[in-house]
Amino acid sequence: MSIDRDESEDEGTATVELAAIMTTTSTPVTPGPTSPPLEQPKPNDFVPPTRPSSTPFPNAQQGQTDIRCLTCQPDCFGSDDCVVASPVSQPALVEQNPVLTLAQLPAEIHECILDHIFGYRASTTSPSSLNIPSVNARSWSTVLRHSRRKELSNLSLVCPLWRDLIQQRLYRHIKLKASVHCSNDVMAFFVRHPHLRAYVKHIEIWFPVFQPKFHHPVAPGDTSLALPTVSPEGIASATYALPTDNSTLEEVFYLVSMQFPEARVMTLEGGDRKKAPRVKFSFSGPSLVTRDLPEIPSIRTLIVKGQWNIIRQPKDWETISRALPNLEEWHGTYAKPKSKSYLSMASTLECLDTKITSLNLCLECDYRREMTCPPYYLKVCEQLHWCEKMAKAASNLEHLSYTGRVCHGFFDVLARYSNPRTTRLKTIDLTVKNCCRQNAQWNESGSGITDMHFIAAFEQLVLGGIRALERLKSVELLRIRYVDLDSPVPPLNPYFMIRDGWCSGVWSEEIVTEINRVRPDIRFEEMVESFGEVGYNKEGRLVINPDFPKSRVLSLKLANYAMLSGGISIV
Repeated sequence: MSIDRDESEDEGTATVELAAIMTTTSTPVTPGPTSPPLEQPKPNDFVPPTRPSSTPFPNAQQGQTDIRCLTCQPDCFGSDDCVVASPVSQPALVEQNPVLTLAQLPAEIHECILDHIFGYRASTTSPSSLNIPSVNARSWSTVLRHSRRKELSNLSLVCPLWRDLIQQRLYRHIKLKASVHCSNDVMAFFVRHPHLRAYVKHIEIWFPVFQPKFHHPVAPGDTSLALPTVSPEGIASATYALPTDNSTLEEVFYLVSMQFPEARVMTLEGGDRKKAPRVKFSFSGPSLVTRDLPEIPSIRTLIVKGQWNIIRQPKDWETISRALPNLEEWHGTYAKPKSKSYLSMASTLECLDTKITSLNLCLECDYRREMTCPPYYLKVCEQLHWCEKMAKAASNLEHLSYTGRVCHGFFDVLARYSNPRTTRLKTIDLTVKNCCRQNAQWNESGSGITDMHFIAAFEQLVLGGIRALERLKSVELLRIRYVDLDSPVPPLNPYFMIRDGWCSGVWSEEIVTEINRVRPDIRFEEMVESFGEVGYNKEGRLVINPDFPKSRVLSLKLANYAMLSGGISIV
């Protein structure tokens, strides 16, 4: 009995001690944080968000839930050794692969594919897509043209959508011959295919300046001019004469207004030849009064090539301007330099419409140096100062691009006629043929990097442009450049440009001082003291090993051109 009593006492003592150990108040260790609650079940009324309409694939595609072996045939699915069971419940049947054809791709993808094949499609209304400061006539002649190869034209048979997209590119820019026979063919073609008329954005029309004349008689009713017979000995019995089948400008404007309602750019090419015929505006009546041309409200840009054969006096421009009420941009190019080009253009600029915001003139396109000022420009200087006439017209423009003769007087008059508060001029792009100089000797009026008289006149032109910026507050781009295709060192052709707060090109102490005074926020990208390694050969001629054989020159110190006046050799 005593043994049992001792065992029961030991068990009771152990129980008391265990209870004391497990009492919370008896231990100095604080308990840890409580366990996080279990995730609560989502309510049954949860609705997943709908996919936005802009998502390329609006229907969610469910993956395959059946496990199938790739080597089994369809008839083995019922066998026991093919695993087809899946623990996942079978969902409702959902349409898979909703995009199955090329035509169902987004329109943007089709446009990117065709742009890759045909080339970038430039806008006809936004000049920003054509690289401001100004798009010259040469750029406009190619920017909207696309390949017409048969292989690319056949792509319109891929699908109906591609047919429309490709036809838009093929007919975006068309070129027509301004003859009665051709005009009738064009009219008949677009009458049979009226849906193509809206695709034409640039219409280019050229007036022939000669036609073949044959010794053999031609049928009276045959208006087509067949080409002469070509033999191994040459062209058989063919001479050339003035054209007799040319359309008038009135007929051309009528064709464009009736057939091309969406045209935005129109090019008129007057041609070039000795004693070229002038383009007739209309068939004069008994009173010999020129009628107004048909209106074309959609045209925004007019390009005139061989302008002397189309516009010779101010009333010619006024007649064309009235027919284009929404014209904003005018490009004029002359085939050959002559005094009549400067004189006629000077009188035309006096009546320039205020609706014109962009003007691009090319009076001399021969980019080569000259030994002395030609006689035809001396005739111009005897009657007027061309730079003053152009400056007065430029004061009302937004963009000016000019190729020809100019001097610092242009900027002096431009600053005088410009109001700093109301001026709209943003870009000035001048390509200098030569700088006109008053009372200069015949041997002091040439151009080129070896002519110090020209370099000094070019510096005065640059200084005049910088001083004009004091009143031309809105000018963002100023470029003055001289181009000489025969230059022994083309990178040394002087130029000056201000763009995006940076300046590059020719510099001198006076130029830097004027820039800091007029536009203190403008800085030169680079200022280099020399042209490169300079030395002399056995004949005593200057030899230059330029530091910039291929890279674009950012700095040209004007004082270094004095070393080139005695001749130059390049190594």
